[in-house]
Amino acid sequence: MTTLARPIPTASRDEARGMLLGLAGVAMFSLTLPFTRMAVAELDPLFIALGRALGAALLAGLWLGWRRAPLPPRAALAPLVLVALGVVIGFPLLSSMALRWVPATHGAVLAGLLPLLTALYSAMRGDERPSAAFWLVAVFGAALVIAFALSQGGGALHLADLLMFLAVAAGAVGYAEGGRLARTLGGPETISWALLLALPLVAPLLAWHYIPRPEAFAGAGAAAWVGLAYVTVFSMFVGFFFWYRGLALGGIARVGQVQLLQPFMSLVGAAVLLGEPLTLHDSLFALAVIGVVFAGRRLQVRRRPG
Repeated sequence: MTTLARPIPTASRDEARGMLLGLAGVAMFSLTLPFTRMAVAELDPLFIALGRALGAALLAGLWLGWRRAPLPPRAALAPLVLVALGVVIGFPLLSSMALRWVPATHGAVLAGLLPLLTALYSAMRGDERPSAAFWLVAVFGAALVIAFALSQGGGALHLADLLMFLAVAAGAVGYAEGGRLARTLGGPETISWALLLALPLVAPLLAWHYIPRPEAFAGAGAAAWVGLAYVTVFSMFVGFFFWYRGLALGGIARVGQVQLLQPFMSLVGAAVLLGEPLTLHDSLFALAVIGVVFAGRRLQVRRRPG
């Protein structure tokens, strides 16, 4: 007697695909801070933030032209502005400033607050209603990364930590708004239009501030330019193709928890690229956070239809 396998519900398949796509995006984002650290060693943080936005906007324009993508609907303009302010301008600028004073490993751990703040913002917008158990797990995960940051910083938080926290808050808004838009607009279209919306602000600022001062970037070495190239192509553009699609398929709160892994992927990246130490202490925290991500994967998050 043949037993037919029960089909996997569509929602479960979408969540699984969303988690995998989100993980691919996080893998690309995880090298953002190490490569930014390489760039700020010789380039001004403002130049990096504006330069990566300008370069990614040019790529976005080429992609939209190649796809012959239609203009976004008027209702999408306000959310696109928030995406632009959050992930095109806010997070890159504030995190670049912070990384002048702290190692990439330290900044990466504070970035582990992104999942909690993204889920919180999404809940405030009324898009998703995580269960009480989910919130407990999310808060525990955030507490782990804060404890790790404090243990690295000698038990105290500093000005650079405040800058990173503001960067994370800006990123959370951009992630949640982008995840919402990607359900109807598409992930690549969402980040591409947000980049183009930021272009009228980014390009004049870059030209006004740096064309009269070529010495501010002309003397930078190859490592700094490699760092800028990575954060332009992957951190600001390609990574969002995967990330926003993952959030749209699997849910902002649930897939967002994958980003708890980003600090520890960044630790590995910083160890390889910058020679920053990777210790047993780091690895134990990483294992604990991985457990939190898997626990959150199984907890209920109700999503608003549409």
